[in-house]
Amino acid sequence: MERIVQRVQFPEAQKVKLLRTAAYARVSSGKDAMLHSLSAQVSYYNDLIQSNPEWLFCGVFADEALTGTKDNRENFQKLLSECRAGRIDLVITKSISRFARNTVTLLETVRELKELGVDVYFEEQNIHSISPDGELMLTILASYAQEESLSASENQKWRIRKDFERGRMGSITMLGYKRNKNGVLEIIPEEAEIVRMIFSDYLSGMGKNAIANKLHEMGVPTKGGGIWTAWSIRRILRNEKYCGDILFQKSFRENHITKRKIENKGQLPQYYAEEAHEPIISKEVFLAVQEQLRSQQDHFTPDKPTTGVYPLTGMIHCECCGKYYRRKVQPYRVTWICHTYNARGKKYCPDSKQIPEDILYEKCCEVLQLDEFDNEVFQSEIESITVPKPNVLTFIFKDGHKQTVHWLDHSRTEAWTPEKRAMAAEHSKKRGKKCQK
Repeated sequence: MERIVQRVQFPEAQKVKLLRTAAYARVSSGKDAMLHSLSAQVSYYNDLIQSNPEWLFCGVFADEALTGTKDNRENFQKLLSECRAGRIDLVITKSISRFARNTVTLLETVRELKELGVDVYFEEQNIHSISPDGELMLTILASYAQEESLSASENQKWRIRKDFERGRMGSITMLGYKRNKNGVLEIIPEEAEIVRMIFSDYLSGMGKNAIANKLHEMGVPTKGGGIWTAWSIRRILRNEKYCGDILFQKSFRENHITKRKIENKGQLPQYYAEEAHEPIISKEVFLAVQEQLRSQQDHFTPDKPTTGVYPLTGMIHCECCGKYYRRKVQPYRVTWICHTYNARGKKYCPDSKQIPEDILYEKCCEVLQLDEFDNEVFQSEIESITVPKPNVLTFIFKDGHKQTVHWLDHSRTEAWTPEKRAMAAEHSKKRGKKCQK
């Protein structure tokens, strides 16, 4: 009998689809212990996800954030972007309070992810957001977490205000002082000398920009490690703590969710403590400086920094120093000026020059072939404007091409006030009479 050999076709093994899994972690301050906690959470989730054979590791997204709100957390936003791109199926997080303190934010995020087919697992509460009763449980627990946060915030505010009433200082970072364990300010001798020099230079007639430039040239760092500006000098000159007094509660936090700092203009009580600590300068010197600040008509350092947003805000770039131009309102016209030139002087941006606002709009219309400026057209067509040298503007279009234009300075007489014109006319008459004689 002939032997028959047949090839047996086995069915292909079914490929197991792994659940694409990521984790989210957050700590609420920059203290060393908290940062260690964040590092421990990242290591824990790395091990947890990669040890599960049914999960595909898609990363750990971690934030060091002040609050549990959504918009100010960079890596939380990256996590949401990955979910929206369809690259994640499951998100693991420690608890509701780590994911969001705000009930509305939590539910909005969870619902969006649920519509995308993404499950969020809260370990501490043992809740899957995609489960039938998940949203109900999350609503209840998130409301509890939000109230707990509010209670903690109110307790903290109460403690701080009691300290204010007793004249005790909270955490502070300022040149010349440090806070001791009893909440009293102590002088840092080498920094105090810089403070005294700033007050002395200002009283001797040196401007705030000049003082800032002097400190920069001396290699003196700011307390925060940034660049000295006229605004930072002004803050020192106006700080009553340098003469030994303290005005408590100059600002406050909007609420326990956003924690946005708001200037106190009478919404809450303030407390003024005299001779609360050792002064760096005398009260006579401090009051003399305040009087000089009030008497000066200082157009270069207004009472408040400009916060308005205009069509050209963030669009004009100085090629000399790399900074952006800002809008400046002057008595005779509105101009746009390089931030470095305005804050530190021509020495630090020698090729910079103020540009009248009307000329800028005129040149925008010229390159866009418009009869009058149209912000919608401008924003849709122009990527940015660079200033390579004085009286030259380069418009960079969103399609990549560039157009360079030149502009001419206004006549000086265009900036004259009516009083100055009258004085010039009178001077011209006198000269005419002398010539006739």
